Amino acid sequence: MRKITTALLMSAYLFIAMIVAALVWRGGAGWETSSAALMGTLGLAFAFHTLIAQGATRIALTREIEAIREAHRLLADALEATQDTINGLAAKIEDGALKRSEELTDEVRLLEDMVQRMGEELEVRLSGLRAHPQPESFDGRRSRQTAALLETVREALADNRVDLYLQPVVSLPQRKTVFYESFSRLRDETGRVMMPAEYLSVAEPEGLVTTIDNLLLFRCVQIVRRLAKQDRRVGIFCNVSPASLADEAFFPQFLEFLADNRDLGGALIFELGQAAFEARGAVEARNMSKLADLGFRFSLDKVQTLDLDFQDLQRSDVKFLKVSAELLLEQLLDVDGEPALREFKDIHASDFATLTRRYGLEVVAEKVESERQVVDVLELEIGYGQGHLFGEPRAIKEQVLAETDPPAEFIRSSLHHTGLSGRRRKYG
Repeated sequence: MRKITTALLMSAYLFIAMIVAALVWRGGAGWETSSAALMGTLGLAFAFHTLIAQGATRIALTREIEAIREAHRLLADALEATQDTINGLAAKIEDGALKRSEELTDEVRLLEDMVQRMGEELEVRLSGLRAHPQPESFDGRRSRQTAALLETVREALADNRVDLYLQPVVSLPQRKTVFYESFSRLRDETGRVMMPAEYLSVAEPEGLVTTIDNLLLFRCVQIVRRLAKQDRRVGIFCNVSPASLADEAFFPQFLEFLADNRDLGGALIFELGQAAFEARGAVEARNMSKLADLGFRFSLDKVQTLDLDFQDLQRSDVKFLKVSAELLLEQLLDVDGEPALREFKDIHASDFATLTRRYGLEVVAEKVESERQVVDVLELEIGYGQGHLFGEPRAIKEQVLAETDPPAEFIRSSLHHTGLSGRRRKYG
């Protein structure tokens, strides 16, 4: 385009020079004068063109320099903003690391307290059993078996061989997993899983169930935190015993720990049995209220009767009611040709779930084992189900537990400092 413009300008200059030369010639001048006029006009035109071109070039160069300066200014601003962002990110990472370190310190401190108290109680019991050999009788053999099992339980706790199992709780009829219920299992030194029925007979009298529950509470919080990081909106039901709620040494520290993790309140649901809930004292009720104030919810399981005080459950922030499918179906009656529940004969059976929802309670049909039970539960318009039909309890993967467990070396060290390092250790 610039070449065409230049050619047109040159043609215009030549045309103007020729006109000037013609005018000079017609004025009576000779050919030499006319030629001189032609050349002079062309020279002036070229000089004028050169001045214009240089001016245009200078303007273009000035604009380019200004554009470069503006780009440099923008780049400098961008670099400064990037540096500020990096500094802010580094500060957040440092603050997050510090906060995480403080959280881990709190967890380790609480775990240390639990292990120490557990060890002190166990050592007294085991020392007594070791100091008084039992005779070769039925009672003597039973006492030695109890002592051996107690030692196994103690070592399982000391070596942090407490596994977390999760069972899905699904929405009905979609059968989509929306919650999990957590269970604890102990392993002996050979890796064999010990079922609760096997060790509860010795764990309960020695107060070890509370220790196991407390460890489970910590692990549930840690698993919920891990799921939250993965943006998985799944809640976990975690058993809390009345002993834990009334434990003056443990609960205040645990409450402080939960206060630092109150963002998990919507995902962690503490569960009590019906008998334990109804037998709770003022201390347990007050501590439940403190948990509710932090945003944590409650669930009632091991329900033996549907004759419940729904207003009391609502006041206590109980949001879930777990009833076995068998109990629900045993309650069904035929009243004037319509299905009803034995304890709610005045309403249609399907209105029971509607009634509980008025008090903020969702019914979960648990221990669902067959498709026929699912059909019957759906007719009651119950929104959630749990049972082996939807999934059996499964252990959390070892690598996940490794990230949520306190170091086994730390717990062994804690026991060592309390003089409870164990006398029959056959493993590292």
